[in-house]
Amino acid sequence: MAHPRLLLPALVVLAVPGSAQSLPDLLKNNQAAWEDSLAKGVAVPVRKAAEALLAREGTQVSPSDYIGMYALVGVQGLAARACVIDGAWEDAVVYLQKATQTAADNSIAFEGTFAKIRQQHQESLAGWRPTVTKLEQRLKDLDAQVGLTSDQIKTRTQIRAQLDELHNAIDHGESSLKEIANLTGQLKQEQETYAASLARWQDFLAKEKADLTRAGSVAAYVGEKVEQVKGDDAKPLAERLTYARRLLRLDPASPDCQRLVNALSGKEDEPPPKPPAKKGRGKKAAE
Repeated sequence: MAHPRLLLPALVVLAVPGSAQSLPDLLKNNQAAWEDSLAKGVAVPVRKAAEALLAREGTQVSPSDYIGMYALVGVQGLAARACVIDGAWEDAVVYLQKATQTAADNSIAFEGTFAKIRQQHQESLAGWRPTVTKLEQRLKDLDAQVGLTSDQIKTRTQIRAQLDELHNAIDHGESSLKEIANLTGQLKQEQETYAASLARWQDFLAKEKADLTRAGSVAAYVGEKVEQVKGDDAKPLAERLTYARRLLRLDPASPDCQRLVNALSGKEDEPPPKPPAKKGRGKKAAE
């Protein structure tokens, strides 16, 4: 699953006056802690926090706010990961669908807006470069002469200043074009990554449904898979715990599955309830 980071170039901030930063800032302030929790298999608090952020701030993001949209995808992706780790894979697919669509919308909107900016830079560069070539030739001719007049010296000084200005403008234009191209690629890559992740999880759920049908019952399927998880201790603990939680969601009444989840998460099994105290048999019985 994608792990998007909030790394947008300064170009976008400058190009979107008044861009709301609330959601990006909140994601930036919380993402490291959430990532750490997910790495430890702690999913429920992350899911609740991400969902609260989506409900409170996510609905306020404008489709033209590229930074906000990028952060929105990031929060949706974190919510999906939390659902996966908690065994709620259907919910994870829902969040992946939202993240994929949001990323696609953001990529399309960015391309539409920055196409004009890109064209302006390209047209400017196309006009500046021939001018630079001509000025450099004039400067070369002046430098080759001996005994320049005061007017020629003044002209040479002006040409050098003009060339410095044009070189700076060309460097800025080329840098801006490169930044636009990099961000365009980044947004498209994000969309493709989430789309691929969504397709994988949809296929996985379809396979699980078919396996459940072949097993004949949820209990039979879960019982078989619990034994597999118990025996497959070569896999990472986090992966085994994630799958055990999935099995428990499928069959919440399975004591074996609950014990497996407790064991993998470091929880002790609850002691069995004590039998009720025997009632007294009366004075005569005690004598």
